Amino acid sequence: MNVDVVTEGVIQRPRGDVAKYVADPDNAPSWYTNIKSVAWRSSRPLAVGSQVEFIAHFLGRRLRYTYEITEYVPGSRLVMRTAEGPFPMETTYTWEDAGPGATRMTLRNRGRPTGFARLGAPMMAMAIRRANRMDVARLRRLLEHP
Repeated sequence: MNVDVVTEGVIQRPRGDVAKYVADPDNAPSWYTNIKSVAWRSSRPLAVGSQVEFIAHFLGRRLRYTYEITEYVPGSRLVMRTAEGPFPMETTYTWEDAGPGATRMTLRNRGRPTGFARLGAPMMAMAIRRANRMDVARLRRLLEHP
């Protein structure tokens, strides 16, 4: 079973502000509850081919994985992928105007668990969905009330 989780939220800040904040991996620990640290594995600034390592705690486990940026259109779209571990993942962010001074952000996580992880895919999807909702709400609070 594949995992495909889409989470949307409207943030009362201009699209450029939201996209700039979210596209900076150094900000991830401030709004992603499960991400504990970030380390650049390539030079800044963010561009296609950049590699960024994340350390996270998810479902009681410590995870270390490196994402590679595969698509980046500043202010519009960011796609990153990891092929590491039993659960290769693609994360996509898109940003659209949602009225004056507001942004609709879509966060999508897609993956194809392999091996034993395949059995836990439905539970994994539910956990990702729950975490993403909380993370987008946290991002909204951070950006709307700096």
